[in-house]
Amino acid sequence: ILPEKRKKRKKKENKKPKEKNQKMAQSSTYGNAKPENAIDGNRASNYNQGSCAHTNNDLNPWWRLDLLKTYKINTVTITNRQDCCPERINGAEIRIGNSLNDNGNANPRCAVISSIAAGASQTFACTGMEGRYINIVIPGRTEYLTLCEVEKKKPAAGITHSEM
Repeated sequence: ILPEKRKKRKKKENKKPKEKNQKMAQSSTYGNAKPENAIDGNRASNYNQGSCAHTNNDLNPWWRLDLLKTYKINTVTITNRQDCCPERINGAEIRIGNSLNDNGNANPRCAVISSIAAGASQTFACTGMEGRYINIVIPGRTEYLTLCEVEKKKPAAGITHSEM
């Protein structure tokens, strides 16, 4: 009996999230496309593969990553959906800061996404912007927001006070 219990515990340990010191949220959740899917380390860009975060058709839809403390962020890379509607991401903004005003969507803007090709990943320079929250928001319209992967990078070695 004891060895079986150990095996069960071991399986549970293997299911821990890749990055445990973060929290995710989004304006709503379409189906099972929870916000955690956007940072699962998987760039699979077909929605049906289960690796994309997806909101409902919201006014000003948003997705937020809470890093739990302030970090310097050098770049943010976003992978767009491949199997449908790549134009939905057009006009989205990446915002980084420490405020939760307007769900974090009022923080300073790193970039505006003019477009990302279907299934492609694009990197946006945030040049050491500091913040606890990384938001992606589509302002001013009712839309679905689909993010198949969001990756953040720390500044190059030698820059102090950076942990991300």
